[in-house]
Amino acid sequence: MPEKILVVEDESKIARFLELELKHEGYEVEIASDGRTGLERIQNGDFNLVVLDLMLPLMSGIEVCRRVRKFSDIPIIMLTAKDDISDKVMGLDSGADDYVTKPFAIEELLARIRVALKRKAAMKKENADETIACGKLVLSKLQHKVTYDGEEIPLSKKEYDLLLYFMENRGIVLDREKLIENVWGYDFIGDTNVTDVYVRYLRSKIDQKYGVSFIRTIRGVGYIFEYQE
Repeated sequence: MPEKILVVEDESKIARFLELELKHEGYEVEIASDGRTGLERIQNGDFNLVVLDLMLPLMSGIEVCRRVRKFSDIPIIMLTAKDDISDKVMGLDSGADDYVTKPFAIEELLARIRVALKRKAAMKKENADETIACGKLVLSKLQHKVTYDGEEIPLSKKEYDLLLYFMENRGIVLDREKLIENVWGYDFIGDTNVTDVYVRYLRSKIDQKYGVSFIRTIRGVGYIFEYQE
């Protein structure tokens, strides 16, 4: 059965272009032309992935993403005409798995769709019951939740993904390129400082709040997550 993709895009020419290209690749495709309709389709439909424009009438892509993340972990790839790092961070922080800046090559978007769908399928095969603990810091894959000494730590999707990768690779020095490749799931072209932004988020919510030191900067290289039993 073909995988089903929802395209939420208000520019009719782009929406039609994406519909034709995705159908050519064997996907089932539905189109929504505003954010509110897109959200309703996601709530009521059975989609495998969403291609979501950032600037939409009635409800922005950012708001759609935030609301979707309250009830679903469906892969979301955001389309944006903005190329500023803050807009990219905002999109990822709202729960998007990836983003593509307009104008884009269709081959790039198709590749990122394949990566997102493969990652989702791989996650389903994992043992969802797995828990990772570093002292009082506990990450539950089953509940998609992180706690410290029993207190839940509110994390965005990308903060959670980054912490999970750190905890799974504790004691290993990880450079920014490796973090981008494994957490964001694609070969990032451009500024890798987005990793620094998310490390700061994690430090403020964990290290600084609880007076611990899990994430250490390796100057000129990247980061290491350390915990001694």
